[in-house]
Amino acid sequence: MAGALGALALAAGAGAGAAQAQDGPAKQTRAPRDLLQQSEPVQVRQMPDRAQPRDQQGAGEQALPRPVKREAVPASQMEFGSEAVVQDIPTDHFDVAPDWTTAQAQALLAYVRKLDAEGLFPRDYEPVMLEAAIRSGDAEMLNDTATRVFTWVAQDLRDGRTEMDARRQWFVVDPDADRLPIAPLLTEALDTGDIAGALDSLKPVHPDYVALREMLAKTPAAQKEKRARIMANMDRWRWLGQDLGRSYLLTNVPEYQLRLTVNDKIVRSYKTVVGKPGRTATPQLAEIVEGVIFNPTWTVPQSIVVGEGLGARLSNNPAQAARDGYKVSKTESGMTIVVQQPGENNALGLMKLDMPNEHAIFLHDTPSKHFFAQDMRALSHGCIRTERALELALTLAIAVGGLDKDEAVAISGSGEYTKVPLEKQLPVYITYFTMARDIDGKMRSFDDIYGRDAPVLASMAAPRVMKTGQRVTDEEVVPIEAPGA
Repeated sequence: MAGALGALALAAGAGAGAAQAQDGPAKQTRAPRDLLQQSEPVQVRQMPDRAQPRDQQGAGEQALPRPVKREAVPASQMEFGSEAVVQDIPTDHFDVAPDWTTAQAQALLAYVRKLDAEGLFPRDYEPVMLEAAIRSGDAEMLNDTATRVFTWVAQDLRDGRTEMDARRQWFVVDPDADRLPIAPLLTEALDTGDIAGALDSLKPVHPDYVALREMLAKTPAAQKEKRARIMANMDRWRWLGQDLGRSYLLTNVPEYQLRLTVNDKIVRSYKTVVGKPGRTATPQLAEIVEGVIFNPTWTVPQSIVVGEGLGARLSNNPAQAARDGYKVSKTESGMTIVVQQPGENNALGLMKLDMPNEHAIFLHDTPSKHFFAQDMRALSHGCIRTERALELALTLAIAVGGLDKDEAVAISGSGEYTKVPLEKQLPVYITYFTMARDIDGKMRSFDDIYGRDAPVLASMAAPRVMKTGQRVTDEEVVPIEAPGA
């Protein structure tokens, strides 16, 4: 999508104008202004039918670290939108038993002894046994021991050391087991003799991981609690895919912030409101944004229609239903269906990002904007309410949806339900880091609002457990059934 970051600039201007109209006293959407010069014209594409959707979705709510800049970035340096991150690559399989030389095994031993720099424990990888195998002169013992140690180290660098049952509400399928299989990596390492280089290739490359690693190096051994938290958050980076994509959205739940990131640069950031602790805590997900929905409807879940008596109240008071923007209907079976129509009072506000998932979690606007002024913003029913949501929606609709800026602004202000499909993949990552760089690039600690640190710290402190191949938690999926606002 050549010139798409020119579109991002246009979108930012469009978003700024529309967002001010959304949040300010005057509710009129004004024309956007260009923040960057567009390198190529954006092609205007035909919009799909804007009629009310048939199926309403009920919902609630490599490099050293550097200061994060939120400044204009030339379009020539960035391409917005990502291709598929996951690739079809064969899983681990040794066609021929690995054959280690003594020098290669010694290189592996030296690597193991330095793993504390990566927030791992050298003792987990049997350095004493590997050293004994090297001294033994027994080729079979050396091959077996070195292959086992290499595999364990590779697994933990690639996938993380924390046991899966300690990763609370972790529903991200890490693609690296498919993208970076260990068997061919070991074969290549033995062919080239570069054992350290092969293992280094599995480490997270995100600048935030590098920042944590440098912080760990500067933290004295006596500060055990701080070091443990750094290591736990380093491990959380290993749970994610090494390649997050060229462009993506990432929100760190305890920070209450959302980042729009292109080429490891934060080009926009937004305050968020996230799920309340307990059953409505926001889970950790990696999904794909398929489209931007302007002027969304909200189908009220039956837990509210029936359980809270909303359906009966509205059926008995049509004037209230009309005033509050609800349409009430009945199915042939007698079920009452309540749909809140588009408008500023809609529970989802003026936009939502369409990112289908079994949790019914998505990012959306809210009419309750005063909550963004609070410091503690774990207040929703699980979905992520987004500050300046209309700005974000316009940015994506123009930069990745292929709309002309004027058309995007017109659609946003039309009051009609309209879905703008995205033309390229845009991953969105819902993460949980209690120690990380903030949106200004400064290392900070964040409140463990859901109590998810304790099981990770306990897992890291316990002896290493053999990997089972399980890649997501087996915890219950709790679809959101309450309004976002």
